[in-house]
Amino acid sequence: MPLKLLIVPDKFKGTLTASSAARAIAAGWRMARPDDTLELLPMSDGGDGFGEVMGGLLGAGIQKVKTVDAARRQCAAHWWWEPKSKTAVIESANIIGLAMLPPGKFHPFQLDTFGLGAVMLAARDKGAKKILVGIGGSATNDGGFGLARALGWVFTDKDGKPILRWTGLRALARIHAPRLRRFPKVVVAVDVQNPLLGPRGATRVFGPQKGLQRGDFASAERCLRQLAGVAKERFGGGLASRPGSGAAGGLGFGLLAFAGARLEPGYALFARQAGLSRRLRAAGLVITGEGAIDQSTFMGKGVGQIARACRKLGVPCIGLAGVAADLQKAGRLFTQVRALTEVTTVQQGRARPAIWLERLAAKAARESL
Repeated sequence: MPLKLLIVPDKFKGTLTASSAARAIAAGWRMARPDDTLELLPMSDGGDGFGEVMGGLLGAGIQKVKTVDAARRQCAAHWWWEPKSKTAVIESANIIGLAMLPPGKFHPFQLDTFGLGAVMLAARDKGAKKILVGIGGSATNDGGFGLARALGWVFTDKDGKPILRWTGLRALARIHAPRLRRFPKVVVAVDVQNPLLGPRGATRVFGPQKGLQRGDFASAERCLRQLAGVAKERFGGGLASRPGSGAAGGLGFGLLAFAGARLEPGYALFARQAGLSRRLRAAGLVITGEGAIDQSTFMGKGVGQIARACRKLGVPCIGLAGVAADLQKAGRLFTQVRALTEVTTVQQGRARPAIWLERLAAKAARESL
């Protein structure tokens, strides 16, 4: 009998966007089962692809603005605008993202979040009442210092001399507010719950992914600790210990402190905006997927949460991945897990991901039902 499918994948990092993955899965499934009804719902928990996904859910149009990337190189960035609700959607990964930089050319001490602040100002000047920001995939570890400077905040040492680079924050004595502090409501999608500082903080957990070496940790941590301390004097509260404040190299902290933002798990934001619970209940089968179904999937990433929700509702859920680890554990979460390695090699899968994902989906359709 024909089935109603909900196809809700995340990105296959470095190879396919969530939208491209959804289209490939749908094409393969249709080849094997052309009578099934397919609903495509690409997902994002705040990283690469957040803008396209959330912008699509809102029916928002693309806007362009001149800004700079994490290395302060000129670039044109796009963001999304929904005029009826005056909602802006901004994806950090396509402004200050690690994937935008040549591998190994820049050290995190040379990078900051200034370019993201410029895009947020463009959204404010457009008349935004609400800004949704996805901050995953950043190249930075500056605690939101560059962002704050772009928004007009000034940082000085004990002699009143401005601090212009985040590596100078060890000398921070005062934070001066901008003349115009009016800012729209800012909601930040975070995909991790780490604090700013300490063994589980931004520097030690995520810094190595961006190029920080073990010998850099003490210096980077000292700068962020001083920023947090002076910010506490000014704003009060324990912003640096908030879950998610360490996301994106401390950008979560910077948005809390300098834009008055609210941090929210990216999956929850997506699920609410998409009416996900209703869609899952209406489906006879759910297909999700990402580049790797592994320990991070089981610990709460979006794809794992989809599978967990399906299990609670009694809806079968198939997970498709580039590679899959610990199939026994995955079997306790998903109805079934399939990997591209069933139909090709890892190298070929990376070289032509859409074609091989399409073939894997067709194989799953033929063999699973």
